Amino acid sequence: MKSSLIHPTAIIDPGAVIGEGCEIGPYCVIGGGVVLGDNCWLQNHVTVMGPSRIGAGNRFFCYSSIGQQTQDLKYVGEPTYLEVGDENTFREFVTVNRGTAPGSYTRIGNRGNFLAYSHVAHDCTVGDRVIFSNNGTIAGHVEVGDFAVIGGLTAVHQFCRIGAHAITGGCSKIVQDVPPFMIADGNPAVVRGLNKVGLERHGFGPETLKALREAYRILYRSELNQQQALERLEAEPSGDRAVQQLLAFVKSSQRGVIR
Repeated sequence: MKSSLIHPTAIIDPGAVIGEGCEIGPYCVIGGGVVLGDNCWLQNHVTVMGPSRIGAGNRFFCYSSIGQQTQDLKYVGEPTYLEVGDENTFREFVTVNRGTAPGSYTRIGNRGNFLAYSHVAHDCTVGDRVIFSNNGTIAGHVEVGDFAVIGGLTAVHQFCRIGAHAITGGCSKIVQDVPPFMIADGNPAVVRGLNKVGLERHGFGPETLKALREAYRILYRSELNQQQALERLEAEPSGDRAVQQLLAFVKSSQRGVIR
């Protein structure tokens, strides 16, 4: 394997571990407790602090700041952690913070695309292949499912969940859970419909889309309240896995789902 290429102006703590094939550009800073996987690319002026474990093939553009301590005022210096998977892209000025409580984690999956100025706060869990558009911001303890899209300038309240394959419109204010497969938009956000285009792009077939449209109609376009809608959907169970995932998400919500 090829050795890493490190610019002479980069500052790397002796306690950091750098994988093979990395390229670390001018004026980057890598702190102690950072484990940087193979074939990562840091453009210039990138800061990575630890304790953080970064997977392979990640790309960090200039002025991104990864693994800084939480901004939670309760934090008093305990060891907390960040884990990042493989092949993510962090564009300019992206910020990702570690956890707050002793031993806690912020976790990011694989192949996400985090656009300029987006922010992942303390104790968040972010899935695979997500997109955070410019200035998309999630507060502490937020969960983001696989393939979710956070629209530009979207702000997500702490402890909310964004379901898999959901998308939020630009400038949206999210204060409750966004169910999987849905489009949420507004201030405060409401569900506008099924994320049909996104689901088709990710290979969901006509039968699944039909089943999800019917579940959406009962949950959001009937005269039933949420509990009545859930009871009706459970009385006439769909064999479709995506519908079952949607119902499980709604039933498990602690903050309630947006309407």
